[in-house]
Amino acid sequence: MNDVVIAACDGASKGNPGPAAWAWVVADSGGKPVRWEAGPLGTATNNVAELTALHQLLEATPADAALEVRMDSQYAMKAVTVWLPGWKRNGWKTSSGRPVANQELVVSIDRQLQDREVRFVYVPAHQEDGDPLNAIADHAASQAALAQQPAGTAHGASAVPVAAPAAQSPGRGGARRTRAATGQARRGTRTVKAKFAGTCPCGQPYPAGEQIAKSSRGWGHVACATA
Repeated sequence: MNDVVIAACDGASKGNPGPAAWAWVVADSGGKPVRWEAGPLGTATNNVAELTALHQLLEATPADAALEVRMDSQYAMKAVTVWLPGWKRNGWKTSSGRPVANQELVVSIDRQLQDREVRFVYVPAHQEDGDPLNAIADHAASQAALAQQPAGTAHGASAVPVAAPAAQSPGRGGARRTRAATGQARRGTRTVKAKFAGTCPCGQPYPAGEQIAKSSRGWGHVACATA
């Protein structure tokens, strides 16, 4: 695609459902973030926040420009690319016959995607070498969820948010680095093994058995608690 607008969007929910928000960030042709926006949703789920982030991004970008959307939500991406055609054929019912969740948002996004050139790119969240635009959108959504206030370029922000430190990947040497970081966190921050799966204050889930730590916002990823 020529003259592609590169962007990322993300949503956050502090409790799932809980205080939620959406955010997007748009980059220039060199990949430098130049414009962003975040908005509160009150109490909502992660899925609603993720879909709303995509909806808001599509609203904020020219319909005649090719768009690359980077997202860490497989649910939101698959909802509007993989599952949507089947839902429409089935009268907005799932394969089990149940009404499609968040149908109003999905229908609206479907309309926005008509006659647009949009490429979706999945980018894993909270990775050491992850996508920087997605990390900014993630951080902006998380902050807006906590503050429940709109923010961004249109609201007078002079710079893009600084992305939160990413978790280190467990590749070659990564496990040693992760253990060292966890050990360092243990010396200053109490960590425990999660008995049940949960959601970090950053808005992303953690599985049962993962080491978690408590920050002023609650229990979650060690990296988030020590950031």
